[in-house]
Amino acid sequence: MSKKEEILQKHYKAVVIGGSAGSFNVLVNILSKLPEDFPLPIVICCHRLKHVRSGFIEALQIKSKLKISEPDDKLPIKKGEVYVAPANYHLGFEIGNYFSLSTEEMVNNSRPAIDITFDSFSYVYKNKLVGILLTGANKDGAKGMKSVKENGGVTIVQEPSECTIDTMPKAALAITQIDLVLRVDEIIDFLLKLNKPV
Repeated sequence: MSKKEEILQKHYKAVVIGGSAGSFNVLVNILSKLPEDFPLPIVICCHRLKHVRSGFIEALQIKSKLKISEPDDKLPIKKGEVYVAPANYHLGFEIGNYFSLSTEEMVNNSRPAIDITFDSFSYVYKNKLVGILLTGANKDGAKGMKSVKENGGVTIVQEPSECTIDTMPKAALAITQIDLVLRVDEIIDFLLKLNKPV
């Protein structure tokens, strides 16, 4: 049995995806392929322009069958929905399964910071979390992926040779033994097989 098949035999509770430069089109591609009965919540932390509040969610929603929204502080998480970190807010997660927003100082010159999102979700979900890091131009997300791994979750990075800018996945690979390095079509295939009976 391959490592991928072994990972897919386990049951998960959430998917968290981080990305920066070049990741928008990847996210649209991924979300467009997921069915409306996708069994898990998906949380996206993507570097965004601070003062542009509209258009991002709407653009993602166009091709997605899943509901996409920016969560409010203390909002409970629901299966089968997609949540995107709001512009200029760090997105965290609390025991009790609800979101937390903060305007604390930037991390890796970013707010929202992928490290913060990955770290808080991995602390709550432990080995029930799937963390995915896509194309990006800085090292944000590398330490977060390390947290996912150390808490028992599954770590996946986009194949660096396929990335618009490979700094982000390479930074994660440099400090953590990542479980799977996948092309976008393979990431989609992986997500479609999550929590399916084997």
